[in-house]
Order: sequence, then C-alpha cells, then structure tokens
Amino acid sequence: MLPPLLHHRAFRRFLLGRTVSLLGGAMAPVALAFAVLDAADGRAADLGVVLAARTLPLLALLLLGGAVADRLPRRTVLLATHLGAGLSQGAAAVLLLTGHYALGPFAALEFLNGALTAFGSPALLGVLPELVPPGRLRPANALLGMAANGSKLLGPPLAGLLVAGAGPGWAVALDALGYLPAACLLACLPAGRTAATAAATAPTGLGRELREGWTVLRRTRWIWWTTWSCCATNLLLVGPWQVLGPRLAGPALWGVLLSARGAGLLLASTAAYRLAPRRLLATGQLAGLLLPFPLLALGRHAPAPWLLAAAFGSGLGLALSATAWDTSLQEHLPNGVLSRVSANADVLSYLAIPLGQLACAPLTARLGAPALATAAALAQGSLTLLPLLSPAVRRLPHGGPGTAAATAR
Repeated sequence: MLPPLLHHRAFRRFLLGRTVSLLGGAMAPVALAFAVLDAADGRAADLGVVLAARTLPLLALLLLGGAVADRLPRRTVLLATHLGAGLSQGAAAVLLLTGHYALGPFAALEFLNGALTAFGSPALLGVLPELVPPGRLRPANALLGMAANGSKLLGPPLAGLLVAGAGPGWAVALDALGYLPAACLLACLPAGRTAATAAATAPTGLGRELREGWTVLRRTRWIWWTTWSCCATNLLLVGPWQVLGPRLAGPALWGVLLSARGAGLLLASTAAYRLAPRRLLATGQLAGLLLPFPLLALGRHAPAPWLLAAAFGSGLGLALSATAWDTSLQEHLPNGVLSRVSANADVLSYLAIPLGQLACAPLTARLGAPALATAAALAQGSLTLLPLLSPAVRRLPHGGPGTAAATAR
C-alpha cells in the first residue's frame, strides 16, 4: 500500500524526478574528481580549479536565483535548469570520452553547472507547497530527505564501480543522462501560479525584490535566529570535520564514520515522515545538539564504538533539523517570497564554510588538532541553544499560519 502522499500524482512525479537527479548528483563528485585527475595526468591543481569553478557561481548567483524562482513559474525554472545541467555535463563527458579535455573549457562547463544550481535550488524549496496540501509538507520533506540521503549512500560507491569498470568519462556521461528523465517528469508538474496570480504579484524591479527577500529574513525573528545558528554550525563544524576529521580518525575509521553518519541521516528522514511535534522548529533546533558529538569524540580520543555512535547521532540530528527548517519555511512564509528568503539564508550559511576551512590550518598550528576539535564542538553546541532563547523560535507552531507577519512576532 502506497503512503498517502504518493497518491498525489504531481508529488509522485516530483519525488521520482528528484530521486533520479539526486542519485546522479551524488555520483558527480567522485566521477568529476577521477575524470579530471585522469585527464590532467594527476594534476591536483586542475581539480581545485574545476571544483572552485563549480562553487563560486553558486554563491554569487544564489540570491538572483531566489528572485527568479519567485518571479517565474517554478516548474519552468526547474525544467530549464535540469535540461541545462544535462547539456553541460553531457558536453563535459564528450570532452573526456573523445580525449579533448582542456582545463579552460572543462572549467567553463562546470561554472555553468554551478550557475544552474544557483537558480534551481531556490525553486526546489518553493515548488513543494504548490504540489501537496499544507498539512503534508513535513512528510513530503521527509520523503525527499530519504531520497537525498539514500542517494548519498548509493551514489559514491556506484560512481566508484563505474569509474573502475568503464572509466570516469562514462560516469560523468551517466550523470548527464540522469537529468533527462528528471526533466521529463518535471515537465508533467502543474504550472504553479496562474496568469492572474502572476499579474497580481507582478515584479516591480529586481533590486526591490532582492531587498524584500533580505528584509523578510531580517524582520522574521525565528528565521533570523535560526539562520545565524546554521551559520555558526557551518563555521565551527564543517571545516574542522572535513579538515581535522580524516587526520584524527585515520583513513580506515574515517570511511566507517561517514557511513555511520549516512545511516543516521537515512533513519532520521524515515522517522521524520511520522514524527509530528507541536513545535517542529524548536525540536529541530534541539536535534542540532547532536551535530558536534563526532567532532568532540575525535578531539577527546574516544574509542571507536563511541565514535561510531556519535557519527550516527550526528546524522540523525542533521536530517531532523533540515526537515524542520524546510517545513517551517514552507508553512509560515508566503509562497511568493519563499525562494528569495531561503536563498538569502543559504548564502549566509554557505559563506561560513570556506571561512571555517581556511581558519583550520592556523588554529591547528596554534592549539593542536584535538584541542581545536573539542573547542569547536563545544562552541557549536552552545550556539545551537542560543536561538531557543527567542520565543519566536520556541513557540513557532507546526502547521501554523501562512503569513510572514504572523510569524515575525
């Protein structure tokens, strides 16, 4: 028997399309890394340029992408970005398979791919309230989380097998082909806002729309506090986890820790389908207290079983907090500003990641890796609790009113 949500044809198509593109997206980092290293005769500098070319436009264009997703029908935006991503990845695969790899053209194609992601991501969050009833947003986000986290578990090993068996160029080609069925499924979605609705909310200028997204974020207290908490998490945890984690754990244990974390992500997404607390955002914020435990355990030289339990718990916390955040935005913000607000929050959060990564080396030299890991974990845990001091965060109801004004108090 199908879950009730899957009886909604539009959501069923959206979920299937997202699953296909997410699986390809999970394969892409492995495929690209080996493809570039193979084509560039092992030059790590080429790989750094390609990865930066993919990341920089995402940061630079995300706010514009949010404005476009609020201005145009989101189905149209998603269809265009998926087709564009398929073509750009297909062209990259052709360069690899024909032996015509060159850093400049390849980096340009990945730059285009990053730009398309900047326009597609805000539309993905905003399209869901157009597909399911308001009371079904949390389980819908949970199902999407299952697809995303399952893809993270399956995608990298599948890409590794394909790279080893057929070559990295074919792995990139498979990623490109995955966008086509996803685009076909997205093309079948409802058009979203009607022409009358679009006329009633006609844009008065791109600059004003961009400012409006920032203004709503800044004035809506629960969004403001939760966004800065996410910023602190990215600053204090992502860099130390990525930089110090492999060093403190060692290569064999590090892979197992990542798998344990992935298992926690998948289990929490499954639980979030049925978990319906009255204060969803506050519950998600409390779940964020699980995030620093693996870094803390590494810093304190905990035994392997404790490290695995901490990594599993971290995955649980991350999935629950992400579902709570996405659902709260969709329930309490007007659909016409949803993509812009989420894009502003994402930019603030993403910018903290490279800052934390860059700070790791000098701080490690000064404090030592175990001390830095411990300090970063404890600081993040404290800052996760800070938003709960705000009544707007503590009291935000699950499935509450759908206006920004009602949630800004």
